[in-house]
Amino acid sequence: MKTLVVTKEQGIATVTITNPPVNILTSDLVDELNAFILSLKGDTETKTVIFKSFHEKFFIAHFDLNVINGTPEGRTVIIEFSHLIKNLKEMKQLSIAYVDGVARGGGDEFVMACDLAYGTENSAFAQPEIGVNIPTGGQGGVQYARRMGKGKALEALLTGADFTAEQAERLNIITKFVAKADIDTYINQITSIVSTIDLDNIQMYKDIINASIKNEDAGAAVELRYFLERARLDKTQTIITAFLKNGGQTEREANDMQGIFADTAAELFV
Repeated sequence: MKTLVVTKEQGIATVTITNPPVNILTSDLVDELNAFILSLKGDTETKTVIFKSFHEKFFIAHFDLNVINGTPEGRTVIIEFSHLIKNLKEMKQLSIAYVDGVARGGGDEFVMACDLAYGTENSAFAQPEIGVNIPTGGQGGVQYARRMGKGKALEALLTGADFTAEQAERLNIITKFVAKADIDTYINQITSIVSTIDLDNIQMYKDIINASIKNEDAGAAVELRYFLERARLDKTQTIITAFLKNGGQTEREANDMQGIFADTAAELFV
């Protein structure tokens, strides 16, 4: 790949976006991101994908303005970008945006398509498309409306103003602001937990949450279906038996619930 550097270790894939000079979302980058994401469909070993940047100032600057020209070629690239956003949102793996720089336009849309997104004091987020006489094209307006509500979304889209990571957290653009000095440790803590979880469990909670966002009753139905299916599995009953054996449903739960889980896992899986 020309624009991505991918490493994999212990169920974690780290994808460093490397498209100098400033990580513009070019057709090559869109194609390679799409190809990488689609390559994970049969991968049951990879649990988490972390997207980060090689650049000290930019995560993804924005979409390549040279292809926004109304030509068939330009239209094709925009459509492929919409496919990228869809594919990213439908990944079974947990996707994490590690943002230590600017993410505007398509970059901001890419961040919002990730399951989790963390930004440092060096990051900025915006949808400034109105400045070049176009709307958002990768669900930026849709996501701002759903995350912020009408008034805040309209103000953000009409002004195109930057948000800091702290502001972006409050507006639900990102999951959390994490200081640059702490972000590696913080993300490592998240991924170390997720790496112990079956990929099917990650997909299960994605399904429940996605359905619930669309419709509360639909979410409740998906949740109940998963619960009833999982309750009758031999694996579930084996875990419950070991959990009870190691102090579940006793006073130990008051102060040491995680210890019970650890002892259960040690008995069954180590």
